[in-house]
Amino acid sequence: MKLVTGNSNRALAEAVASYLEVPLTDCTVKRFNDKEIFVEIHENVRGEDVFILQSTSYPANDNLMELLILSDALRRSSARRITAVVPYFGYARQDRKSASRTPISAKLVANLITEAGVNRVITLDLHAAQIQGFFDIPTDNLYGAPVMVRDIQEHYTNGNVMIVSPDVGGVARARATAQRIGADLAIVDKRRPRAGVSEVMNIIGDVAGHACILIDDIVDSGGTLVNAAEALLKAGATEVSAYITHGVLSDGAAERIAASKLKELVITDSIEATDAAKAAKNIRRISIAPLIGEAIARTASEQSVSSLLD
Repeated sequence: MKLVTGNSNRALAEAVASYLEVPLTDCTVKRFNDKEIFVEIHENVRGEDVFILQSTSYPANDNLMELLILSDALRRSSARRITAVVPYFGYARQDRKSASRTPISAKLVANLITEAGVNRVITLDLHAAQIQGFFDIPTDNLYGAPVMVRDIQEHYTNGNVMIVSPDVGGVARARATAQRIGADLAIVDKRRPRAGVSEVMNIIGDVAGHACILIDDIVDSGGTLVNAAEALLKAGATEVSAYITHGVLSDGAAERIAASKLKELVITDSIEATDAAKAAKNIRRISIAPLIGEAIARTASEQSVSSLLD
């Protein structure tokens, strides 16, 4: 197989390459003076099974274009099969028409990736599972839950843990985690008066005396987590932590979380961490490189990937 990466998350690509014991393919991904993207593959890929590891995180449009142009370059170089490994799938939050005359951008991005020549997609914790149906090619949606559960079990040994969904939409994800560790479930009932702003209305469940762990797929501005932590502590929780798959952490979110009452925010390395996130004492990262690497290895050898979801 061949493993190719753009500029979105070089550290994760190198970790995956190390797990697979396969060197990253030598290629150039650079910008012209007007910021057009130029790609050149410096190795023969004819007839090869090629995996492009590229998150479409900030800057989302640049990283998406890198993925598309890498795919086109590989297709025109006669690669046998091209698999896009997208740990963080940008535009996933636009999975339906939220108002009149608005786009379904997740479907548009799925079409672009397919038309660029990609034969298969591997991604992680899609914001909405039905986005798999937006692709007309095989799509594997991996879950970060097994990685998070192992970390929770290592760091919370007293058994007095309660899993909390930060909103009603994330109940299924939080319940699955709670079942894995044998914990109870609570739900934060919130509303959004406007985009990017959330208000906690009620706590569904008795959290008094419990160490609460918020479970979600994306943390962006951090406002939801900060507000939820304050509400849970007021309701009697002994401490509040959060396990989130994708740490977008835009617009001062890392500083906001560092100054909050959250004991700890644990995120994966699906998105390359900013300097602010690295500096925050209560933000910790866990690696998904073994999970991604194993999914790539099983795909290359035509083995089952579904067992990784258990």
